Amino acid sequence: MPSSVDPLTLGQKLVAVLEDGRRTATYKLAVLMALLDLAVESAPEDPATAVDIDLDELTTRVIELYWRQMRPLDGRLLRQSTDGRGVILDAVARLRESATTGQRSPSLQLVAASSPDEYRSTHTVVKCTLVRYPLKLLQNLASGEPGVRFLYDDSWMGTDSLKRIADHGNRLTLFPWVCDTLARLAPLLKPAFQLAWTDDVRRMNRDLLDDGPDLAEHLFGADRVSLQRAGDALAEAFDPICFYCNATVRRSRHVDHVLPWSRVGIDGLANLVLACQGCNSSKSDRLPAPSHVARALDRGKDTLDDLASQINWPCQYDRVVAAGHGLYLTQPVSTPVWEARTVVRALTRADIRWFHDQLPF
Repeated sequence: MPSSVDPLTLGQKLVAVLEDGRRTATYKLAVLMALLDLAVESAPEDPATAVDIDLDELTTRVIELYWRQMRPLDGRLLRQSTDGRGVILDAVARLRESATTGQRSPSLQLVAASSPDEYRSTHTVVKCTLVRYPLKLLQNLASGEPGVRFLYDDSWMGTDSLKRIADHGNRLTLFPWVCDTLARLAPLLKPAFQLAWTDDVRRMNRDLLDDGPDLAEHLFGADRVSLQRAGDALAEAFDPICFYCNATVRRSRHVDHVLPWSRVGIDGLANLVLACQGCNSSKSDRLPAPSHVARALDRGKDTLDDLASQINWPCQYDRVVAAGHGLYLTQPVSTPVWEARTVVRALTRADIRWFHDQLPF
């Protein structure tokens, strides 16, 4: 285990995964993006801490990534594997197809609740495949020193045995310093992984795609149409006013991700607020001032849970708490944060301390 991790060196090794010409599926990129999000949400107070990542949670995040992507683009389901190992893709596609009625595909959370046996079966297939292939092979770099591991111990992996997975605690353990470093690098690495993923999918579908479709938006964009249902519920529960400036938003209503979608991709009701067009455009994908996240959480877990259950929508309150903690903990002081339409200021240590005092731990 390393006594410390140089962010530049770790970043270079992860970029090497992008440059590895042996990628025949998008699985490694899915694992890396899931690990980045989990690193942010698991960021330890002591950066030297080794951090356990639950394999069930990692699997859930990978399924979430593919769930959106297993819908047709212009009537065509896109290939994401060229080596015949499309087990994960096939499993998620089958689950989505079985849950889709007419033109409507329900959220993954609703499928998990309404068809638990089918979801659990898919989850098990995906987890076993992750441990057997991408998690085992992720750290094998053509340009790296053989046998040197820089993220976690994978010596026991390469198996699809549930017993062996359970014997190892159903988890992988990020080496000391790695979780903190991944969380700090996430704003830089996540867009790079998305770009590489988009390029891979375009390469694997040359017979179907040209430069026309917005492939990146299809793969990674927020589903703005589906957010309107959440917007209706928020307007009824908290009045149709902008969360940021209190302007009435009856006709020009936007549903905004308080913690930006581009950073953590949380669509749960706890991370959604109504915003006017001016505030929504001004904030864009900027990190908000911590007070905005604290106010969003102050709407109350029980209140948001009840509202989410009424519309069959995830709440994800605890994820917002964890992601907020990790994002601000790992931001450099002086990071620009959005306060209001005309106010973008520097994050301070006092902000970070204040925010963590507000969290409902």
